[in-house]
Amino acid sequence: MKKVVFLSALCFSLLASSSFAAEAKKGLNVVLTAADAQTQQMAMVLSLMTLKQGKQVNMTLCSKAGDLAVKGMKSEKLKPKGKSPKMMLQAIMKNGAKVEVCPLYLPNANKDKSVLLEGINVAKPAKVAEQLLNSDFTTLSY
Repeated sequence: MKKVVFLSALCFSLLASSSFAAEAKKGLNVVLTAADAQTQQMAMVLSLMTLKQGKQVNMTLCSKAGDLAVKGMKSEKLKPKGKSPKMMLQAIMKNGAKVEVCPLYLPNANKDKSVLLEGINVAKPAKVAEQLLNSDFTTLSY
């Protein structure tokens, strides 16, 4: 009987501490490099859900995902909502997400800052590294 009570208390303690840890997180870091629209969309959906929970989102776009940050570049609309990753990117920005392109994206795409959507800046590697190492944030990489 004592063993059952101890195990029950231990399980409750672990569940309570993991729940507390989730509450203590300030938000989400998202590093998105994938060219695939479904993968991009999943990053956007999870980011939006994080923002709706009152948490922060820091997103860095690099490689083909950087195309989402460029004015006039299209992205594929997906089922079931008929929205594209670019549309969702703009939605998360309206909800307070900080979005940047990695510093390698523009020069390797033969573009400059003038092509970026309003509100998107070029990331500074030292700041991105600092944010990724911040244990108050969960990091997702796609």
